[in-house]
Amino acid sequence: MNLHGLRLFHHVASVGSFTKAAEILRISQPAVSSQIKQFESELGIPLFHKNGKKFTITPFGETLAQKAALFFAHEKQLEQFVQDYKTAKKGRLHIAATYLPANFLIPQWAAAFKADNEEVEISITTRNSQDAFDELIHYKADMAMYAGGREEQMEEVEWRELFQDEIWFVVSPQHRLANCTVSLEDVMKEPFIMREAGSSTRERLFSLCQTHRVTPPKIALQFTGLNEAVRSVMTGYGVNFVSSLVVKEYVKTGQLARVFVEVASIKNIIAICTRKGENLPPVVKEFIRICMESSKHNDAKK
Repeated sequence: MNLHGLRLFHHVASVGSFTKAAEILRISQPAVSSQIKQFESELGIPLFHKNGKKFTITPFGETLAQKAALFFAHEKQLEQFVQDYKTAKKGRLHIAATYLPANFLIPQWAAAFKADNEEVEISITTRNSQDAFDELIHYKADMAMYAGGREEQMEEVEWRELFQDEIWFVVSPQHRLANCTVSLEDVMKEPFIMREAGSSTRERLFSLCQTHRVTPPKIALQFTGLNEAVRSVMTGYGVNFVSSLVVKEYVKTGQLARVFVEVASIKNIIAICTRKGENLPPVVKEFIRICMESSKHNDAKK
């Protein structure tokens, strides 16, 4: 079917006049009449009855006009859908995130994103570092949000560093090491409360011990959640090795205390990871932009 002819017919039927349709389309009335006649000829079915200078639409023409109206309305919806997709107004975004960004960073960034992109569906799954990268590489996630060390960076992953935060040793304020400066060997003699194996911070703790040739600590309690581990330390038992983003308010309010260990400052890298060389969908690009702008803003306030 000649879509151009159908479109002209749709306009004529909508306004009930060849002249008005020509004005809307900004072409001459004779051109409209000529192309409608050609469209009727191609169909082999009359669309209008002529009575002198007046035209009336045929029963077939009325039915075709109704279907044409639905067709072109759907066409507008499709055009809008494509435009929305290009501008990140619609689509889906699946983020695999390690515990720190999933719980302390992404909620704020996702809220900022959704404020301007309400119809984008966002799903966030909390994973340890290994599982987050696995989901990304195997196309189960559109992006990964990571907190950890550079040693976990993989060759097939594009790495966008947002900022860094320190990792602290913390204890209950009543603990004998609270606010003390000690050697790495001394603090490693204490029982530790940590997240499960596969946690980036836990792996870095053991790597730190290996680098300094110190016996790793005993993991006395193990939790799948970071908040659970931190609250267990608050009760007075054990040491936690944790991001300052998680515990700085607890330290400030006296619910936790730092243990100052005689080693160089240890830092987490907060990074957005995507598959290397991939042409990113607009929703992913827009989310990354918001994360990076928010990180710059937070750095400026420090």
